[in-house]
Amino acid sequence: MSIEQKIKELLEKRIEAKKGGGVNRIESQHAKGKFTARERLEMLLDEGSFEEFDMFVMHRSHDFGLEEEHYMGDGVVTGHGTIDGRVVYVFSQDFTVFGGSLSETYAQKICKIMDQAMKVGAPVIGINDSGGARIQEGVRSLAGYADIFQRNIMASGVIPQISAVFGPCAGGAVYSPALTDFVLMSETSSYMFVTGPKVTKTVTGEDISTEDLGGAWVHGTKSGVTHFVVTNEEEGILLIRKLLSYIPQNNLEEPPLTECTDPINRLEDSLNQIIPENANKPYDVLDIIHSIVDYGEFLEIHRNFAKNIVIGFAKFNGMSVGIVANQPNFLAGVLDIDASRKAARFVRFCDAFNIPIVTLVDVPGFLPGSAQEYGGIIIHGAKLLFAYGEATVPKVTVTLRKSYGGAHDVMGSKQLRGDINYAWPSAEIAVMGPAGAIEVLEGKTILQIKDPEERQQYVKTKEEEYREKFANPYEAARYGYIDDVIEPRNSRFRIIRALQALATKKDVNPPKKHSNIPL
Repeated sequence: MSIEQKIKELLEKRIEAKKGGGVNRIESQHAKGKFTARERLEMLLDEGSFEEFDMFVMHRSHDFGLEEEHYMGDGVVTGHGTIDGRVVYVFSQDFTVFGGSLSETYAQKICKIMDQAMKVGAPVIGINDSGGARIQEGVRSLAGYADIFQRNIMASGVIPQISAVFGPCAGGAVYSPALTDFVLMSETSSYMFVTGPKVTKTVTGEDISTEDLGGAWVHGTKSGVTHFVVTNEEEGILLIRKLLSYIPQNNLEEPPLTECTDPINRLEDSLNQIIPENANKPYDVLDIIHSIVDYGEFLEIHRNFAKNIVIGFAKFNGMSVGIVANQPNFLAGVLDIDASRKAARFVRFCDAFNIPIVTLVDVPGFLPGSAQEYGGIIIHGAKLLFAYGEATVPKVTVTLRKSYGGAHDVMGSKQLRGDINYAWPSAEIAVMGPAGAIEVLEGKTILQIKDPEERQQYVKTKEEEYREKFANPYEAARYGYIDDVIEPRNSRFRIIRALQALATKKDVNPPKKHSNIPL
């Protein structure tokens, strides 16, 4: 065979490989409103940057008729490319080949790019669209999943890992996305569950739809499994590109620094009036966040899950920052099980990847009640406490209003190695709110007052005394637990100055194999 013929053969094989499971199956994929594996990578990566690996890999199975059916690539497209000029490693599962089911060779392809990503220190992005393990390969497909899981674990905290679920993701397949840093799902085509509706009904008798069992909104609002719910795949891919703009390539690099023309000393006069006179009245903490960050841009994470706390990425003078903020607009910003674990994992991600943490505090305490206690609020609250205390990145905390009890300690307090702690004049920092405190301190005296009006006036007077003495920022500032009481409208400037001062911060935890975080 001449060299021309060999080159022709190569080009023909490439064309065949790019067809995946064939024209009919590609059309079926499009009919479901889904893109193919390759189309997704074309949208995700910079134009012309994709370098594919293992295009000619095929399965090695000879059981149940598989020896009669081979497709080059074996159901997953792998390789590397760039996003905004930065190298990323990618795999995209191809539902047109055996329903995207995972085989031994398929897993080896994914493991190869994960191993190389670790060597070069680049993020891994996985696009999931698979029916699960390839049943015909039995234990070999299960071993393939475990090989991927092991690499997810070793890569955790070393390189960023992002999972996009754009189709089915069931059984053992769900654990790889669950081990990664961020998961996003499409509301039109995604679902995730350990066991599907049919088996669920057989085992438990529960009759439930695919959507209600593991759809995007279920995991975006109830379980917290997915960090983002997108309306379609195009939105999801743009979101991945945006997310990466805040994150470094690996744990040894700093986050990307971008040019900023938004003035550092921009004053936001509206912040001086944003806290209501009535301490029990809500406001939207997102209004504060948008007012102080660069250009008002904030990438919120877990937007629909545990709404009583807000987390996400923003920039201050071009510096990437993770923001954690209590949300008085929902459940008064109280900390509960879901809010605690949502924020804890985000704090740990930021710490792993050298992203400073800005905390905005307005928290009345932990949510009381048997449901929370039985659900382990003590353990889950301890996760957040642990995350803040363990973090060595720069930590700037601003107390906006309430900061009561154990929740005060948990939310980036000075005692959990908060570097710079500010408070607004409206801050109330105490063991508990005035009403609760007076009930404890003056309970017996109050009961002895028979006249209702006199009793009410006595309680009001005592609450005011308590508020003046304890529920203000100056008591904490007196002991150095608050570094300064700042004017609200000047918050952007003070936070940026704090972050600049802390840019060279070095803090080291004791040598250990690993911590034993309360799980």
